[in-house]
Amino acid sequence: MKSIAFVGVGRMGANMARRLAERGFTIASVFDAHAETAPALAEELKCTHARCLADVTASAECIITVVTDDAAQRAIFQDPADSLLIGARGKLFINCATISPAVHVDIESAAARAGAESLEACMASSIPQARDGTLYLMCGGKRETFDRAMPVLDALASTIRYIGAAGTAAQVKALVNMVMNINTAGLAEGLGLGAALGLDLATLRGVFGSTGAASRVLVTDGEDMEKRDHTCFFSAAHAAKDSGIALDLARAAGLNLPLAAATKAQFERMIALGLGELDKSGIAELTFPGRLQPGTEKTRNSKKV
Repeated sequence: MKSIAFVGVGRMGANMARRLAERGFTIASVFDAHAETAPALAEELKCTHARCLADVTASAECIITVVTDDAAQRAIFQDPADSLLIGARGKLFINCATISPAVHVDIESAAARAGAESLEACMASSIPQARDGTLYLMCGGKRETFDRAMPVLDALASTIRYIGAAGTAAQVKALVNMVMNINTAGLAEGLGLGAALGLDLATLRGVFGSTGAASRVLVTDGEDMEKRDHTCFFSAAHAAKDSGIALDLARAAGLNLPLAAATKAQFERMIALGLGELDKSGIAELTFPGRLQPGTEKTRNSKKV
């Protein structure tokens, strides 16, 4: 399993490709229907900038996909005109996008019909971890497919967990992001209220970190919320999408999740205000006093990527 191809080379996919190249894997080709960086990455890694999906599959033993949503994932596997499943017999697909569990199940079935294998490898990490090979991966699919993929997974991640059958890892990832998003919205409200009361926010963050208000989000986003540094590692648009996946699962299970619904509404409000490409920490722009400019779609001093 030495030759790898990538479909989706945005911030995460590109850095995963760089990491594997450094670990001695041959990056055979890269493809992205949208990212303008694909040709430059192909030149950097001395690989082919594939012009169609069938060429991606032909180029490598293993194809890693890192796309944006359900529609994009279905398109790369199910478009009859050009698909990763053309000539896919014997190939291994590792699908890393945060998408609906049912899509992973469908892709596994489609790959099997084409004589290929498919594994979901859901990532609970961000850009720096993709670059240095310390991703946290939750995997779902057939156990033998997981075992086959292990050399590639091991080069990308510091923690690898096999969850179970296809779709189960995506369920866990949806719950991870749902809780993370709720924590992010709650932290923004706490710091926003602290700012309105005139409290010193560095002191407040320190107290949060030593009490029941502590969270991983406090470490990653707390200072950024105060300083309005919303350089994008995980966008508000992705947060809204992922909260929606969790809410769909809740509806199917007959559960009402009011906190998740309220959080999704906040991130959707960011999108409506033109702030969807800010990092999730940008939700603080909705809660800190005096930040939103009435009648406009921009915030002061917020960094976009």
